[in-house]
Amino acid sequence: MIDTINTTLRRIPAWTIYMVGAAWAAWLFYLGLTGGLGPEPINALEREYGALGLKLLIAGLAVTPLRKYAGINLLKFRRALGVTTFFYILAHFCVWALLDVGTFARVWQEIVKRPYVTVGMVSFVLMIPLAITSNNRSLRKLGGAAWRKLHKLTYLIAILGGVHYLWLVKGFQIEPIIYMIVILALLAARLKWNRRKSVMA
Repeated sequence: MIDTINTTLRRIPAWTIYMVGAAWAAWLFYLGLTGGLGPEPINALEREYGALGLKLLIAGLAVTPLRKYAGINLLKFRRALGVTTFFYILAHFCVWALLDVGTFARVWQEIVKRPYVTVGMVSFVLMIPLAITSNNRSLRKLGGAAWRKLHKLTYLIAILGGVHYLWLVKGFQIEPIIYMIVILALLAARLKWNRRKSVMA
């Protein structure tokens, strides 16, 4: 069964992630323009982009645990997942800053005033160097060890993204709690695997 899944995955090009991600983002924007996202399209679009970015971030975190514990190999898609994650978070930020808040002064006020915005902004800023270096040229220039160390920022980014969502929602809602639990579980799985490798070494 696992061999069949991996064989099928090998036949799917990684660029499919970019195409599907861009198409879905455009479709959501179209829905926002035409009233398909309800009476508050800007707020709905902002949340849709943010939620998709967080889901893709979680999918990227799941690549290694799935390979180590389930034998499902999604490594060829990890870079595409990471870049598409950044694209959605960038879109989330742009909708919030340009269409919702509107001015740089107010954007800065929101970042300073509201903790959930502060945390989300820190997470977004940390993603920028990862997006810039998500290419083979940067990998060669930085060297494998330095590149991997830099991209471990993904773990902190994921935690901050989960906290941003938890603090964003009003009242008790189960969805952001589930996301946070999944993020912590995936990070714990990676930590467990790293410890096992250290013991075996």
